[in-house]
Amino acid sequence: MKVYINGKLVDKKDAKISVLDHGFLYGDGVFEGIRSYNSMVFKLNEHIDRLFESAHSIMLDVPLNKKEMVSAIITTLKANRLRDAYIRVVVSRGEGDLGLDPRKCRGNESVAIITDKIALYPKELYDKGMKIISVPTIRNIPEAVNPQIKSLNYLNNILAKIEAINAGYQEAIMLDHLGYITECTGDNIFAVKKGGIYTPPQCMGSLRGITRDTVLDIARESNIPAHEHVITRHELYISEECFLTGTAAEIVPVVNVDGRIIGGGKPGNITKFIMKEFKKLTQKDGVRYKI
Repeated sequence: MKVYINGKLVDKKDAKISVLDHGFLYGDGVFEGIRSYNSMVFKLNEHIDRLFESAHSIMLDVPLNKKEMVSAIITTLKANRLRDAYIRVVVSRGEGDLGLDPRKCRGNESVAIITDKIALYPKELYDKGMKIISVPTIRNIPEAVNPQIKSLNYLNNILAKIEAINAGYQEAIMLDHLGYITECTGDNIFAVKKGGIYTPPQCMGSLRGITRDTVLDIARESNIPAHEHVITRHELYISEECFLTGTAAEIVPVVNVDGRIIGGGKPGNITKFIMKEFKKLTQKDGVRYKI
């Protein structure tokens, strides 16, 4: 595997950063997860825009412009001869000292690009559906670490993931401080009721996912009512269908929430329709490259 590190492609074993990098010490940086399908990077420009928005929000200067970032991603994919891949772009504050002061890192910002294969969940879950659980760890409030920023500090998500794993589940629902559903540890969440789809608004502490927005577009173009609306666990329990969305996960049906069977215990028709339409889009909406 070749990894892009600050303008150079190096072997995986040589892809290193300083122990004084603020990304390593404090989670001080941002990232994006991106997918390529059959030599096309899906929604690449949208992902790059979100990366730069996250960086701007934490006052982090990205040492590449957007065009250069796109070129670096394509170069890394070609170097690894990957047509179908998961792409992780990481921008950290860079090397400083052991203090918190980000000014000590100025001019040392780092960019790393990793490309590899990924299968976040086994195929069986896409066919038969997933069981998920709500957990005690709540989502960070926007006034603390805003979930709209894809920062390197994912401890909030990891703690919730640990709680799910300890309970025997693969994914956890995270609530906000008022008890409303926000998202899962790595995915946005949707409910289906009376022919319409519902997902929490981004102001509720959920990331505005690229796949999430794609699903909303698919629904509206297919005359499926789509709503960004607050959702309680009760409303999820009585929903007709439920599914998760994310770049790595794509679209995963959910058939059981907190022990409550959803929609007869199998993926619903709207979920399967959206999965099919999403797969079509991955073949035509993005930036193509040749190996």
